[in-house]
Amino acid sequence: MALVLLIDTCVHVKAQELVCRVSVNSQKIESTERGIFDQMEREFANFMNDRKWSEDRFEPEEKIRCMVQITLESQPEIGLFTGAVQVISVRPIYGTSYETTIINFADRDFNFEYTQSQPLNFNEASFSSNITSILGFYANIILAYDYDSFENMGGDRYFSKAWQAVLNAQSSGYAGWDQFNSVRNRYWWAENSLNPIMRPFREAMYEYHLKGLDLMTDQPDVARANILEAIRKIYNVNRSKPRSIMVISFLDSKAKEITSIFSQGDMGVRRQVYDLLRQIDPARAEEFRAIISN
Repeated sequence: MALVLLIDTCVHVKAQELVCRVSVNSQKIESTERGIFDQMEREFANFMNDRKWSEDRFEPEEKIRCMVQITLESQPEIGLFTGAVQVISVRPIYGTSYETTIINFADRDFNFEYTQSQPLNFNEASFSSNITSILGFYANIILAYDYDSFENMGGDRYFSKAWQAVLNAQSSGYAGWDQFNSVRNRYWWAENSLNPIMRPFREAMYEYHLKGLDLMTDQPDVARANILEAIRKIYNVNRSKPRSIMVISFLDSKAKEITSIFSQGDMGVRRQVYDLLRQIDPARAEEFRAIISN
């Protein structure tokens, strides 16, 4: 299995749980004060990496590698920016150099106020600014997904913190925090994560990673069988809650990986995987056909 993503780890020596690289693409912004964008990169990375987001101790090799890629589209007024942010996180696979992408999500409801030397204050109990609320939200989502991949439902406390960030921002007037304008935003991600209907999806994350990918080197047939059962759970969730943001995000991150995993092995298992996947995401049916094509 090829290495799908390698994120530069040399971002900050004081990293706590996260080793997060931040990039800001400001090509579309006409401004003579270009230094503010370099400052954004530094300060946003420091915000993600220096803060202690959990009560657990992370050894250096356990830190979660992630990336926040910000693309600025416009500057309607001084200090106000609009654009999009891509959030990516990866997880190492036991006994290998392979890293699997856990989150690969594009948030297009991204607008914030920022001025040079602005302090980035964040309080889990209240709203301070949109940029710190968004970054804090994604820090907790990244932790939640990572914990869920190592322990069944292990990410509960971090999904709850992400939901609290949503509640704190409800009256802020910024996009992405409410249930009405989109089904693919921060509100629905946090809501889905704590919705009992989605519990089998979160169980599937544990089965896919710890009982699947982590066994792939030593017990490939057992690993594929467990991943099949994880996909079956996701299929059942999708029937109950079609096109959930969590299911969409999962396939955005995993479609190529799953196709690679099941390009070999028992054909009966491969056919079951193919049938489930093409029903979950018909738009990718042709891509999934590679699972049964040899």
